Amino acid sequence: MEEREGEVRWDGLCSRDAATRAAALDHIGQAVLRRSETIAPVAAAPPTRAADGLLVPAARDGLSEVLARLLMLSKRCPFPDVREKSEAILSGVQELGIRIPRPLGHGPSRFIPEKETIQVGKEDAMMHTLFADSFATLGRLDNVTLVMVFHPQYLESFLKTQHYLLQMDGPLPLHYRHYIGIMAAARHQCSYLVNLHVNDFLHVGGDPKWLNGLENAPQKLQNLGELNKMLAHRPWLITKEHIEQLLKTEENSWSLAELIHAVVLLTHYHSLASFTFGCGISPEIDCEGGHTFRAPSVSNYCICDITNGYHGVDDIHASPTGSIPSTESVCEVEALMEKMKQLQECRDEEEASQEEMATRFEREKRESMFVCSSEDEESAPARDVSRHFEDTSYGYKDFSRHGMHVPTFRVQDYSWEDHGYSLVNRLYPDVGQLLDEKFHIAYNLTYNTMAMHKDVDTSMLRRAIWNYIHCMFGIRYDDYDYGEINQLLDRSFKVYIKTVVCTPEKTTKRMYDSFWRQFEHSEKVHVNLLLVEARMQAELLYALRAITRYMT
Repeated sequence: MEEREGEVRWDGLCSRDAATRAAALDHIGQAVLRRSETIAPVAAAPPTRAADGLLVPAARDGLSEVLARLLMLSKRCPFPDVREKSEAILSGVQELGIRIPRPLGHGPSRFIPEKETIQVGKEDAMMHTLFADSFATLGRLDNVTLVMVFHPQYLESFLKTQHYLLQMDGPLPLHYRHYIGIMAAARHQCSYLVNLHVNDFLHVGGDPKWLNGLENAPQKLQNLGELNKMLAHRPWLITKEHIEQLLKTEENSWSLAELIHAVVLLTHYHSLASFTFGCGISPEIDCEGGHTFRAPSVSNYCICDITNGYHGVDDIHASPTGSIPSTESVCEVEALMEKMKQLQECRDEEEASQEEMATRFEREKRESMFVCSSEDEESAPARDVSRHFEDTSYGYKDFSRHGMHVPTFRVQDYSWEDHGYSLVNRLYPDVGQLLDEKFHIAYNLTYNTMAMHKDVDTSMLRRAIWNYIHCMFGIRYDDYDYGEINQLLDRSFKVYIKTVVCTPEKTTKRMYDSFWRQFEHSEKVHVNLLLVEARMQAELLYALRAITRYMT
């Protein structure tokens, strides 16, 4: 990063020591001022001036990238001194007659109104610690973190696991880790995650040529493409032969430890792409699509509206979640709670036979293949990232359309707790423990609330969501009655779950708004945490079972 931004160095800003940050900010301020002064005189030339007379910096001089980074810091840094000084530096640049950038969009999510998210600078002590840890580790406070912080206990586990996978000692070199993250995110056209890891890949010394396409990366990484493809879309097709091909390819072979590291990274970023699309995560302020140097348009609203906090069309079409309860949506919550009560009573009275339980699972698995959205609405536009992976036509949708059979994977025969956990921990120490903690936090997380109701046991609902996701992947729990799923998850919710888990790039705000209309945004984010972890565990189970079969 420093190389591309010349003399501007950012690393001192991550320090927890105020004096170190102050010295770094002084250095940044001077460097930006020098660079601005070298181009400011050019502002006299008419072609370089915007309509309001301010000079728009050219991409080639590197200043625009630096100013975008300062804009991000002024809005998203957990340290107030950095926010204030970054804003002051930007003001100084503007006084020289140079246009400074402004953010596009409003807040970390396109689906959640900014006023309902945690505002940087207004967080409590626990959240501030999480924000500071994240910033110190990554050099940024990203939008994923700002949405996940609805659930601080989970966020802490997530950040700890991600930090270990990307930055701590492990089998794979650092630039390989970020490149694998790019490959995984690109399978779902998740330009948000691709952008972040392109920057990180270059920052740790990755070869820029690799970013021109997978064919420019080492053969060893190219060989991972097939596993990436199957894990993302059809993990049930992974066999021990696929594992053998990666481990036995002479000069480009993977070690078992390297392969476990790669598999965990691939599944982490496939599922994180689901979260990114499922929660409508906005582009980072300093990335493409997160800022603009154009002056705000005032064609459709008065300039006084801007100063009063009105932002136009987004406010008109605000999400119904969190608005005044409608009779219909209140009834929806009451009906769901009544079903939960009735199911509990039925459980206590009688238990279905093993044959009936198996039949209900097969029926739910078959029906899940035909759950699809009738949406023709466009999801978030994304730049083409297909160069980072092969076989762009391969996806979940094609599979289900042909009505092919998903085989049943019995958890009683191979489970995370009894098999996967120990295999990961043996080959990549401590990661099994970190993943296990994250799975348990997501699965057991509860505040005993449902919309406006308190003191509610939500365990039945959480289990139905988790088991429905695993059912879509063919994974069966012998002790679970799959008849409960149809009682608890309505069609709009199933459409949302399947889209976020299987084809996340097709998720739309309408889908997000249409399920659980009277629930809080934090509860919908909680649903997404369940989707992320259930998907990741499902992918891991298939990959780890294949590795176990290869080893035995």
